[in-house]
Amino acid sequence: MENKNLAKAKNKKNDEFYTQYEDIEKEISAYLMHNPKAFENKTVLCPCDDPEWSNFTKYFVRNFKTLKLKKLISTSHGYQDGERGKCFVLSASDIISSKVDIEQVGWKYLDGDGDFRSDEIKAFREEADIIVTNPPFSIYKEFVPWLVESKKQFLVIANKNSITYKEVFPLIMHGKMWSGNRAWSGGMWFVTNNLDDVDKVVNGVKLKNVSSVWFTNMEHGRRHEPLELMTMADNIKHSKHKKVRENGYQKYDNYDAIEVPYTDAIPIDYSGVMGVPISFLEKYCPEQFEIIGATESEGKGFSNGLWDKSSGIAQPLLNGNRVYKRFFIRTKC
Repeated sequence: MENKNLAKAKNKKNDEFYTQYEDIEKEISAYLMHNPKAFENKTVLCPCDDPEWSNFTKYFVRNFKTLKLKKLISTSHGYQDGERGKCFVLSASDIISSKVDIEQVGWKYLDGDGDFRSDEIKAFREEADIIVTNPPFSIYKEFVPWLVESKKQFLVIANKNSITYKEVFPLIMHGKMWSGNRAWSGGMWFVTNNLDDVDKVVNGVKLKNVSSVWFTNMEHGRRHEPLELMTMADNIKHSKHKKVRENGYQKYDNYDAIEVPYTDAIPIDYSGVMGVPISFLEKYCPEQFEIIGATESEGKGFSNGLWDKSSGIAQPLLNGNRVYKRFFIRTKC
């Protein structure tokens, strides 16, 4: 039991990254620009957010009437073993003035500990239309199946590398999950209470930079913006990347595809399979590209037959040198 508690405490310490209000506001604004009625008459569930301080709860409370929400449900997990979780529920009928304040309703204790896998939270999930949260990164692999099982719309934050998890990549490939609106560069800045893990302090607020972005199954305009591409010959001649100008487009030793080391170097006139960095997902336009697979190092069978098993090496190889994880794509036009 002691080791279990130590592991739980360690995971909680590593997960103490709290989303900033402005990041939530900016991301959701992009979906509203694409569809002003995206949240209208919808029930929003925030299943990993303490209603006393969560910026997700604050955002949806403050914008409840603007978004024309039907209901907001925010729940949290108990911090210690045996501790009950919290729950905050706000319905349109609860609003008694033009100004919505969280104190109008207040939070209550749940019957159980608030674990998102519990029947109590699953009941809230069934009631919801949209799930919005920053789930603990340490249990994200368990959270994704729970999310997909719901068949609801969602908007969540996760580590960038999570897109190659065996629980996640098939969703990416089959168009059931995609990158949110926020750009991938720079990561995200979270509020942290961990004094040993602070990158900077702004106005007394301790911040940590984490390699994470938004993921969703909700439409936003940026997702359908095609990349401006050049021909293979023009890239080799004019690319801003020295590696492309000097080496051109090399075929992998152990995959039936060519290496494209930068997203902006994808050639418009190549009809074969290309290996691209996983950051390609930020620029992925489903009308322009097809995601075929990923390297076998990310999951067995992920390459869909592109891998030469006789190589015995799952990572992509170029002239015997290992290359970082890759997505395999093909242009549609």
